[in-house]
Order: sequence, then C-alpha cells, then structure tokens
Amino acid sequence: MKISTRAARIEPFYVMEVAKAAHRLADAAAPGDPAMLYLNIGEPDFTAPPLVRDAAERAIRDGRTRYTHATGLPALRERISGWYAERFGVSVPAHRIVVTAGASAALQLACLALIERGDEILMPDPSYACNRHFVSAADGTATLIPVDAAERFQLSAAKVEQHWTAATRGVLLASPSNPTGTSIDPDELGRIHRFVSERGGITLVDEIYLGLSYEARFGRTALALDDQVISINSFSKYFNMTGWRLGWLVVPEDLVPAVERLAQNLFICPSTIAQHAALACFEPDSLAEYERRRAEFKARRDVFIPALERIGLSVPVMPDGAFYAWADCAAWCARTGLADSWGLAFDILEKARVAITPGRDFGTASAHRFVRFSTASSMAQLDEALERLGRYIGGHRGV
Repeated sequence: MKISTRAARIEPFYVMEVAKAAHRLADAAAPGDPAMLYLNIGEPDFTAPPLVRDAAERAIRDGRTRYTHATGLPALRERISGWYAERFGVSVPAHRIVVTAGASAALQLACLALIERGDEILMPDPSYACNRHFVSAADGTATLIPVDAAERFQLSAAKVEQHWTAATRGVLLASPSNPTGTSIDPDELGRIHRFVSERGGITLVDEIYLGLSYEARFGRTALALDDQVISINSFSKYFNMTGWRLGWLVVPEDLVPAVERLAQNLFICPSTIAQHAALACFEPDSLAEYERRRAEFKARRDVFIPALERIGLSVPVMPDGAFYAWADCAAWCARTGLADSWGLAFDILEKARVAITPGRDFGTASAHRFVRFSTASSMAQLDEALERLGRYIGGHRGV
C-alpha cells in the first residue's frame, strides 16, 4: 500500500519507542528483578482530583453525554476565561476560547487554519517533537534554530530576525518548554511578538505547562501581550487530566470561525464527559489542590536536579516550570564509551531499569548529548532512580 508523503516524513515519536522497550523489559522481568522506574513520560503521578472525578460520574449518570458545540461547552469556556482573569489578571473573552480534544487538537487546528504549503515556522532546537510534526502535517516547514543554555534554550528576537525569510509565516514557541522546563523571559517574548507582528506573521505559544510555573517572573501568559497571540493550553499537565484528552486554544476573534469550521469537520466536538468534568477544575477546592501539587512538583525539582549534578549529569539551566530536567550526559557517554544519549538511555534502561528519554526527539543541534528526565513521579521513585543511576555510573571507571 502506498503511504502518503505527508505520513512518510513524520518521524517516530521516540519517547514512545523508549516506552515500548521499557514495557517489554518490565514484562520479561524474572521474579526478584527490580521494578522498572519510568522517568521518561511527562505524565503527572497525580490523577484528577475528587471533584473532577465526581463531576464525570454525574455527567454519565445524568446522561449528559451528547455532542456539544464544536467550540466546547459555553460554561467551560467561561470558566477558562475566569481562570485567566483570576490567575493572571488578563481579560480573555470566552468567545475567543475554543475547547479542543487535547492540546494536540489545538495545535492541529491552529496549524491547519494558518499554514500554507511552503510556509516556514521558526522553532527553537531543542523543542517538543510533535510540535514540528503538526507544522509538517499542515504542509509547512518547521525551521529549527539552535539555542543554548545562555539563551535558556529559548528563541530570542535577534535569532528570529536573523532567520526570518520571505517564506517565514511565524514562530511556534513553548513556555515553559518541554524538554527543558525553561520559560521565555517576558520582555524577550514581547520583542519577538512585536517583530513577528510587524511582518504580518503569527505568534503561536504552547502554554500547556503554564500553571506549573515556579517563579513569578515567568508565570505569565503570552496572552497579556495583545489579542493577536495564539495560545495553546491543556487540562493534561497542571490539571492532571492526561487521558481525558481535553485542551483549549485562544485565538484572535476573526480566526474563531475558521477554527470552528475545521473543528466541526475534524472532531465534531471534544469529549462531552471530559468537558463536564473539567468544569470542576475551577472550583476553589480543586484549585487549592492543584496549587498543593504544584508545590510538590517544585519540591521534587529542588531535590532531584542537585542530586543529578552530584552524580555527574549537568543540568545547565534550572527549570522554572513543568517537571523536566534537561541533562547534559556527554561526560557519562565518555565514561561509559557510548556514542550518544540514545545508546546511553538504552544502556541505563537495561542495566539500571530506569527509563529516561534520549534527546533525539527534541532536535538535531546538540540533542545527542542530552537526556530528559521527567520528575512527575513520586519522590520515593525519584530517590530510588537516583540511587540506581549512581550505582550504574559508579560501575564505570571510564574508557
């Protein structure tokens, strides 16, 4: 069967390839083998809080399971609007909010609505793999621009200007970022957006980890800049609803009809049950629980990253949000005689039974020397992983 060129140019999502290998090893474990520790997937160990689960049960029990508007329940759009006002002091009218089948659907809708064949979208290298594939699936080209620790692994206005061409349509940023957990300085983001806007371009900002910001300076939404920024968000990370597949998109007012038409045809509507459940995310008790969990994620970061440093895995920039550690493993590769982070990750998987993510998914410039750790697991699991990693590298005297 002939596969479309569109499908053929989409690379595997290597995070999931590592996950499959980890599960195969776990399934083949002999009695007495240590349990596999999963620090490879960005999924909170917390599930939806009680009020959210109760709301889902009520929706099912009461038969509220029919289609909703393609743009989502009006009440949910209003709740999201209220969250922006209360949490960030930003006015985002509900009619500019489109509820989607996860942030993935939000990105797909935005890319299909705005990108033509041949358009280039500037993105940092490293960045989340799937984001560039959404651009490619819309027949655009994701242009990856190498960034380093001195730039917090984020694009600068100077680099956007340097790489802007006649084919450039805009930028796709992420703040906080996966895999680095770093955010764009708000002043720099403002400079990027002004430059892009002056050239008639689009500024898309992936903000799915926004609620998990740990520093006031970075815990701001890009929507504060003006009403032309396009923001992608999700109930998966801060709201701990990964498998519910629910997100949202904030777009300029004149883009809503186009996005709605696409949503009608591609998705009909987001999950009705998930939407009714998500209404309870914004209850005071739920929000208090989310803030408690955010503090727990920060506490894990504050323990885990210094411990990585002590065993020789350098984290060049302390994450200010999300739950990741982007660690330079070049010294470990040299010590073990392994060529790059891909080989190192699989060696650690087999010998230490700790699943981590090699940098291959996230770019090409320097990803071969980085691995990503997820700190979304419990502190007990993180402590055990650190102990195993210490034993693993301790067994290598260098080559």
